[in-house]
Amino acid sequence: MKKVYIIGTGLIGGSFALALNALKLEVLIYGIDHNEAHLETALEMGIIHQKATLSDIQNADLVVLAIPVNTTLKLLPDVLNKVSLHTLVFDMGSTKSAICKAVENHPKRAQFLANHPIAGTEFSGPKAAHLGLFKNKTNIICDVEKTDKNLSQMAINIFEAMGMNIRYMDAEAHDKHIAYVSHLSHISSFMLGKTVINKEKNERNIFDMAGSGFESTVRLAKSSPDMWAPIFEQNKTNVIETLDEYIQNLKHFKSLMESNDFEGIRNEMKNTNHIKTILKGIS
Repeated sequence: MKKVYIIGTGLIGGSFALALNALKLEVLIYGIDHNEAHLETALEMGIIHQKATLSDIQNADLVVLAIPVNTTLKLLPDVLNKVSLHTLVFDMGSTKSAICKAVENHPKRAQFLANHPIAGTEFSGPKAAHLGLFKNKTNIICDVEKTDKNLSQMAINIFEAMGMNIRYMDAEAHDKHIAYVSHLSHISSFMLGKTVINKEKNERNIFDMAGSGFESTVRLAKSSPDMWAPIFEQNKTNVIETLDEYIQNLKHFKSLMESNDFEGIRNEMKNTNHIKTILKGIS
C-alpha cells in the first residue's frame, strides 16, 4: 500500500486527499498540519486516514505540499532531505520561480515536481475541501524535464485520473502569466472591497444594495491573506508590472469620463467584450 503524506490539510490539500481517495487506489493518506484543529477535522471528515509529523515522511511514497508558498520555500529543502530515494514530492503553490530556485542544486532535485493546479475557492480549511475541486481544471507543471521521468509520470497519471488537464511551461513564464490572470484579479477584488468599505460606513447599505455583479467581483476579497500576501511577495516583479498596466487602463477610463467621451468608453467596453470568446466554455 502506497503511503501519501499531505502537508497542509486545508482546501487544496484536503480536496486532493478526497480526490485521491475517490480513485480507489491502495493508498494510506497521512495528514501533517501545524494547526491541530485542522488535523482533527480532516480526520473526522475522512479526508485523511491518520495524523503524522514531518519526521514520518521518510516512509513516504508521495509527499504533497499544500501550504502557503512562503512556507513551501522554507520547508521544501528539508522535506527533500528527509524523504527516501524513491519518493516523489510536489507542491500545489501559485508561484513557481522562487520555489524552483530554492532547490535547483539540491541532490534530490529530480524527486521534486513543480506543480500548480488552477483551482480553488475563496474559502479555506478542511471544511472547505470538496471532491470535485480539480475536475476539468488546468494543472500547470513547470520545468518537468528536471524531474525524474518515472516519478513525473506517476504524478501525471494521478492528475489525469482526477480529471485535470495538463499544461507544461517553465517556471518564469508561469509566474509572468499567472500574475495577469490570477494575482491581479485578487488584488483588484481586495481593493474594490476596501474602497467600498471605506466609503460605505453603513454596512447595511452594502448588504442591501450589493448586486450580483459586486458580489462576484469582490468574491476573491474573502480569500486568506496568509496565503495571498506571500504569493504577492514571491511574484513581486511580475505583479508590479501588471499593476502598472492595470492602473494605466483605469486612468485612461477616468480620462474618458472626465472628457465626456462616452463613445470612447463604449468602444473600450465593446473591444473588451472579446474576453467572452476567450473564456467561452471555462465555466
